[in-house]
Amino acid sequence: MLTPTARYFYDELAADYDLLYADWDASVARQGTALDDRLTRALGPGPHDVLDCACGIGTQALGLAARGHHVTGTDLSPVAAARAAREATARGLRIPAAAADMRALPLRDATFDAVVCADNSLPHLLTPDDVGTALGEMRRVLRPGGLLLLTTRPYDALRRERPLSTPPAVRTGPDGRTISFQLWHWHDDGEHYDLELFQLKPDTGEDPAPGPDHWATTVRRATYWALIRQQLTDLAGEAGFRSAGWHEPEDTGFFQPMLTAHRP
Repeated sequence: MLTPTARYFYDELAADYDLLYADWDASVARQGTALDDRLTRALGPGPHDVLDCACGIGTQALGLAARGHHVTGTDLSPVAAARAAREATARGLRIPAAAADMRALPLRDATFDAVVCADNSLPHLLTPDDVGTALGEMRRVLRPGGLLLLTTRPYDALRRERPLSTPPAVRTGPDGRTISFQLWHWHDDGEHYDLELFQLKPDTGEDPAPGPDHWATTVRRATYWALIRQQLTDLAGEAGFRSAGWHEPEDTGFFQPMLTAHRP
């Protein structure tokens, strides 16, 4: 199951997604470097044909393209995918990007050397059947020996701790500061949670009069499945992946734990 709110969450967030980062361009470069290093370790020197099947506005895809890889982007949100393509053009890069559900990728078999599904995208799928279907599609579009790169939040610890919020993140730009934070509402099963993403921006409207004490607040909502590592490893194996292994942020330079696995 994928709730309809997942697409609308990212449709509405696309214009402001970069404001989640203190410096989005620096994050794009840093994440691209980390993913490129893991690709090179697993597949040898590139460039490689890479699908980012949850490309969003391009946070990972742009960094990989800047490192010379041939990147295609798909995303559930057509608004986010369109922005990814625009961001690529603005940087002199080429990233064909389109809207697509990762459970039904409109791509030929055995097309890519690697598939990236990063930044906690897969946990929007809320059942084993849907996660398995998505992983099966990722395997299908990989060439034999191809690499899956998948990252999620550190859910083993988070399911034990069941946090209720995230610390605020502050982005300072020409229009002032944007403050972003999340509230989490755990389901009774202890595995799923509803997320409320708050973004506060300086209110530049006329009523009330703008100023440092006036903020415009936006709240967006989505639901996640907090998949622990063993669950995700098992589901990847059931989907036909082999040689699955987890890599820590301190080893990869990527900000989330990373699962790598290969299509035989």
